[in-house]
Amino acid sequence: MRRVPVLVPVICAVLALLSSCAWSGPEEEGGRLPAAPTGVTAAAGSATSVHVMWNAVSANRSIRAYEVYRGPTKIKEVPGSAHMVDVTMLKPSTAYAFTVRARDTDGRVGPPSKEVRATTPAIVAADHSAPSSPGPAEGRAVGSRAVQLSWSRATDDRDVVSYDIYQGDTKIHSVGGNQTATVVTGLRPGTRYSFTVRARDAADNLSPATAAVRVTTPGTDDGRGTAPTAFRATTHRADGAYYLDLSWVPPRTDVVIAEYQVELDGRTATSLVYGGSAPRERATYSFYLGREAGVGHRVRIRGKLPDGTWGGFSAARTVTTGYRG
Repeated sequence: MRRVPVLVPVICAVLALLSSCAWSGPEEEGGRLPAAPTGVTAAAGSATSVHVMWNAVSANRSIRAYEVYRGPTKIKEVPGSAHMVDVTMLKPSTAYAFTVRARDTDGRVGPPSKEVRATTPAIVAADHSAPSSPGPAEGRAVGSRAVQLSWSRATDDRDVVSYDIYQGDTKIHSVGGNQTATVVTGLRPGTRYSFTVRARDAADNLSPATAAVRVTTPGTDDGRGTAPTAFRATTHRADGAYYLDLSWVPPRTDVVIAEYQVELDGRTATSLVYGGSAPRERATYSFYLGREAGVGHRVRIRGKLPDGTWGGFSAARTVTTGYRG
């Protein structure tokens, strides 16, 4: 009879940078603090504003709010459903540092995120000329909860600093002036949405909006649009034991994917949480399988999206310990 090694339900990922365990236990029942937000980014929106984004935090109790700090000072608070904020009334040509903390429904505040920095550009005196409208925008659903938008660059007599994305009349996102695409997550399955894009310059002049892009998310989701791609799995032997070696390309989002879940033989084997700079291009990870040769395994992986939901699973790969093919 073939024996399959028994794995601990969740193995803490020991990453080169930093990792934290994703397991549940008695400590949670007693009230574990919310985790530090991951995937935090900051980008100048104009000479006097910075757009800060982060991934949603999972907690045993719901997240009531996120607190945004500039240096040691709390400057903004947004509801737990929001994962972005525009910090305004800043000084031009100035470097700023930001952190984010989560607060749950019991009032417990978690530790701060890693610090991110952004520098506002110089303001140009008497700039009253708005950028042109971005080129025609296009959109497509990438699963039941996400839409990918793209557009052509706008022009300005000086420079385009950022692009603002609107859902109806509400600004929901912002990206740097060097980007012409974004992924909007946190949507609902089977829902029709309308998006427009506007360009912004350093003086906060806004362009006219693009024509509306209308996209309907599917009612069911195979997850392929939000799944890691180019997934590979092999095994190697070291010190008499076998290890599973994984590599993949993270899903495309504006915020880096900082948490992954590895499923082995139909059960969660490992949860990876990057505490430092998570990989944006190709990611790799290895973990212990056992000492017996000739054991087959089926593995796949998925990432946690910026809105706190899990993306789709990658294509499944099969490996056999001790097999060289």
